[in-house]
Amino acid sequence: MPDSLPPPGPSFLREQVVRADRAMRAGMGRPSAAPDGWWLAVLWVVDEDGLVAFGDVAPPAGPPPDPPLARLGPAISGQLSGLILEDGGRLQMRLGLIQPPDDPDRPWRVPLAIRAAFRFEPARAATMRPNELAETVLAAFRRSVEGLRKP
Repeated sequence: MPDSLPPPGPSFLREQVVRADRAMRAGMGRPSAAPDGWWLAVLWVVDEDGLVAFGDVAPPAGPPPDPPLARLGPAISGQLSGLILEDGGRLQMRLGLIQPPDDPDRPWRVPLAIRAAFRFEPARAATMRPNELAETVLAAFRRSVEGLRKP
């Protein structure tokens, strides 16, 4: 991973402060709604130099062996519990890295920027304004990133 990459663009919402050992902020690109009901957004974490790596928010003892999305996905789904649609026993949520790791054996050495797709419970989402829904997703992402530091 290069030393510093710029964020994917300006944040659609005001960036949220990530509690960490240094100043970091979580941002989100402008979300979009696909015709098939999926809500899509790009989420990231930056510091003063640009995008940080997942390794920068890993536990102090070092990153665990599993890929970061294996820990981030359940954390985000927990934060958005009741808001994400369940279909056939599966939560309608998809997360993907913006850039794959250069070395598959070191999955935490990748920029902390993800593509996120959700299908929300229609009744719950209908009660929220679009910016409120986006703010809820960004806050869930920020809290989930903060939780990655825990072993």
